[in-house]
Amino acid sequence: MSALTSAQASKEHGASILVTSLASFFGVVLIQATAFLVDIFGDSDLDGAAVNALYSVALVFIGLALYVAAVVTSNTFATIVAGRTRTIALLRLLGARSRDLRRSVAREGLVVGLFGGAVGMVLGVGASHLARAVAVSAGQLPDVQYTTVQPVVLLPVVIVVLTTTVASYVGSRKVLDVTPVQATGGAVDTGVEAPRSRRIRTALSIVLIAGGVALLGLGVLIGMVNPGGVLVAFLGGVASFTGIMVGAYRILPATLKLVGRLSGRGPAARLASANAIRYPDRSTRTAVGLLIGVTLVTTFAVAMYSYRSMLVNEYDEATVGQVLTVTVGIMTGLIGFSAVIAAVGMVNNLLLSILQRTREIGLLRALGFTRKQIRAMIVSESTQMVVASMGFGLILGIVYGWAAAQSLLGSLDSRGLTAPTLPWAVIAGTVLCGGLLALGASLTPARRANQISPVLALADA
Repeated sequence: MSALTSAQASKEHGASILVTSLASFFGVVLIQATAFLVDIFGDSDLDGAAVNALYSVALVFIGLALYVAAVVTSNTFATIVAGRTRTIALLRLLGARSRDLRRSVAREGLVVGLFGGAVGMVLGVGASHLARAVAVSAGQLPDVQYTTVQPVVLLPVVIVVLTTTVASYVGSRKVLDVTPVQATGGAVDTGVEAPRSRRIRTALSIVLIAGGVALLGLGVLIGMVNPGGVLVAFLGGVASFTGIMVGAYRILPATLKLVGRLSGRGPAARLASANAIRYPDRSTRTAVGLLIGVTLVTTFAVAMYSYRSMLVNEYDEATVGQVLTVTVGIMTGLIGFSAVIAAVGMVNNLLLSILQRTREIGLLRALGFTRKQIRAMIVSESTQMVVASMGFGLILGIVYGWAAAQSLLGSLDSRGLTAPTLPWAVIAGTVLCGGLLALGASLTPARRANQISPVLALADA
């Protein structure tokens, strides 16, 4: 059984290894950067609230990086398992138990997590010292004795391994639904789920969103007197966004349907829009990576600009200049991390979905669809996903970014509640990058789709 699936795994887990390596890398760099801040400001005249704020920021950023990696990894494994339906059914036909197969997928996640975590730790420690040396030589950081390796760097690596293993186990839940009889058919991801399971997911989504919004509001109120309010707001943000992820099978297809009505009335555009509704799980898995990326990019851009505005309003700019340099660098790193994860998640899941739709695309070709129309359908699907995810992500990001800055520095800002500082340049850049991603993400899948022979596709199904 392991020999049969190992060849597949080596080809399918490239994106997962990249995601786990980036998560470990970012967590290690953040731990090292926090240690550098302690080395710099250990004897400074910054008050306790500002120091607590720095540690709160570090905890929030580490949690967010690992959360993003876990969600994307879970969706990637779900897509991989959907593509293995026929192989899994064949193994079931030969006597394998579904729970054993699911544990096998979880072991793949463990191996991916161990490898990616180790690579990220080595690169993270090296990159943090390289960046620190460059900043010192450029005069942006003082030349003091810095910590070589903070032992806590093992923490994000261990968490990456654990979250990847759990995420792969969660993402492989559909193994339990595969029956031996499916070995005689194509690997088609219908997206059909039991009504009872859907009702449970919907109820859980509503509870998480409502509870998360309440915690966000409470965090902002606590932040008016203590920067620790950001931790409460962070929990609220995680809870509400998890609720959106749990209910994404309803939220995203509805958003995609609305966008699809605006994308044209041609057969390719109409079919692309119908696919999002017909296969909600598949379209959700593909779009959710970009939604996470845009939400985080916007969240931290808004938080970064608001954070800078609120600090400069209360402290002398020279005093907080070094704090801003390090903090803005960390936020910029997470923005880059989020953008890469969004691109990797969307391209990988779109490509895997094309590989799993051999029969569907072959049937369209047999019914008279030209290669140009197949290409237009794939591009339209990609564009609709990008537009829907970006629009929703921008709204979420502005709300989360404002709540983060307000709950973190509300106690330091004499103005009290303030409006969010919108980074229009970043938003415009995000929209532009989204457009390029819509085009780029569809090129390889469209080329792969056009290589499918209708006769061979239907014969193999």
